Amino acid sequence: MVKNIGRTLRENKKKVAIITLVVLLIIIIGVSYAWLRTTLKGKKDVQIIVGNIDLVLNEKNDGIQLVNVIPTYDDDGKSGTPYQFSLENKSNIGLYYTLSLVDDEEALSNCQTTDGGSCELLDPRDVRYELKMGDRTFTGSLSDSSIISYGVIDSKEVIDGELKVWLNINATNEAMGKVYLGQLKVFATQQVDDPDFEQGNDAVNAPDMDSNMIAIKHDGYNWVKTDTSNGWYNYDMGIWANAVTVKSDKLAEYTSAPVGTEINMDDVETMWVWIPRYSYTIASENGTTYYGKRGVYLNSNPTAALPGEIDIKFISKDEKDTGTAKYLATEKPKNWYTPDAFTYDGEELSGIWVGKFETSSSNPSASNGGGNVTNLDAMIKPNVTSWRNINVSNIHAVATKVSAAGNRYGFSTNMNSHSMKNNEWAVVSYLSQSKYGKLGNENYTGAEKEVYQNKSDSYITGCSYGSPSNANTDYGCQYTYDNNIRTEEGMTGKGVGASTTGTIYGVYDMSGGAWEYVMGNYNDMVASSGFESMPEAKYYNKYTSNNPSTACNGSECLSHGLSETSGWYNDARTMVSEEYPWLLRGGYHSSNAGNIAGVFYFNAVGSSGGPSVNGSFRLVMSVTSP
Repeated sequence: MVKNIGRTLRENKKKVAIITLVVLLIIIIGVSYAWLRTTLKGKKDVQIIVGNIDLVLNEKNDGIQLVNVIPTYDDDGKSGTPYQFSLENKSNIGLYYTLSLVDDEEALSNCQTTDGGSCELLDPRDVRYELKMGDRTFTGSLSDSSIISYGVIDSKEVIDGELKVWLNINATNEAMGKVYLGQLKVFATQQVDDPDFEQGNDAVNAPDMDSNMIAIKHDGYNWVKTDTSNGWYNYDMGIWANAVTVKSDKLAEYTSAPVGTEINMDDVETMWVWIPRYSYTIASENGTTYYGKRGVYLNSNPTAALPGEIDIKFISKDEKDTGTAKYLATEKPKNWYTPDAFTYDGEELSGIWVGKFETSSSNPSASNGGGNVTNLDAMIKPNVTSWRNINVSNIHAVATKVSAAGNRYGFSTNMNSHSMKNNEWAVVSYLSQSKYGKLGNENYTGAEKEVYQNKSDSYITGCSYGSPSNANTDYGCQYTYDNNIRTEEGMTGKGVGASTTGTIYGVYDMSGGAWEYVMGNYNDMVASSGFESMPEAKYYNKYTSNNPSTACNGSECLSHGLSETSGWYNDARTMVSEEYPWLLRGGYHSSNAGNIAGVFYFNAVGSSGGPSVNGSFRLVMSVTSP
């Protein structure tokens, strides 16, 4: 159990507290306090990527003062004296901006303790902050992201900011005597007044929440209840909205609990990630091959092995684009297309909820995590065995039971649970390959942009190999989903790199683990699925050809992740056919040259719809009008 160091020192060891305070003031304030003050005077740390934009930080006073160098409660930390500064846009256009608080290696190398020793950096989870920018407030730990603020700044506008940083009350003994050296950086990402490319977190449709769902964020140690109106999500920062449902006898307790309450994973039954409604278009750098645009995320032109950015713009429920989803990268993005995954049973959706992990069962210790039965209930949790060896008809029954009348989770009648369709898989993978997903995460470069593989041969949900798919046979759960190792080079993201964002807020198990049945079928052929006849059309995608370019009634299936992204990251691609009519996604833990796992993997070889020890599934929730 983490020791409450601050309370112990204050209540029981006043003298020790005073000595510790003096020493740490010398170490931390004497170094990081003065260093922050110096850094923010200049413009050398400002990063600009849009033209010749002058976006600067202007200093207002002498610097930041830590509330207390011994661990302290958030309420105490927030009451301290802030470092005040302002952000000024001297350009003639409005900008989207982000403000980052990052480590400074040069300052660390010059840092010495009072006894002449070298300084050690604090674990970022121990560093808490509160930042006020204008009328908006951002709080968290530095493990959330290096980005601590975001927004829009108009031409010639000045926004005042106040920053407070303190040591978390839950910090361990090892944190005492270490230092935090922070550096503020501004990053301008997009012109606000570009009418052809409206985007940004403010355009994201707010998640459609049911009364049984609890909005959550991660504080660096645990998932906690969060305020849905203040910083729950930020797609610009790779923080996709997450929510959970809990055991029925715990719902009232969590519903009435204050923001910041830890969510006990033993109480959780399902975890969900919100995919907001968007339109997309895919660029070609040469007018022939459409591998996305090079943009600011690649150092060379995109290829099948290393594809580029898929352009995404978030749109309202009332908007729907019907373009070709293709354009030349030398032009502005155009020909937008709204994925049909955002239409359910004829109704347009503001987004969809996607299971954060492969589905597990209410008895994960059962053979194959559940087996070919329908008397168990679906769960969505990390670090458990996924539900496998179940045929497609039973998957459908289990999935639709999640929101059926009298369901155990408390979902209402306007929530429509079902097994993930192929086009719904595709909208997650497309968003991951955009500036809002792992491709846009600055912590990964080159081939590391690809979502890391789950190589657990025990089919444990959320595991990460720490690298993209490969033919290695050293199977296992090398890193858990929340692992974000700190090294001398910074945060390696070995665990969170297996999510679609490269942060803990993305969707996991989309590369490896078990391959997943999706509801994509060839010409209504039930084969060995267990269906006597196909379910309602709203529950599956029907493909009429084994050629991805003509599979939608003779036309290309836009937004289905077939012909458009075929072979991206060298992922396997084999279309459904009369012989093998059910589509598989993601691949599984075993990988070789002809069977490469990944978010763009699709395959049907051997797929008759029957149970397989290597096959699982994923849940989706479409929210329709009451």
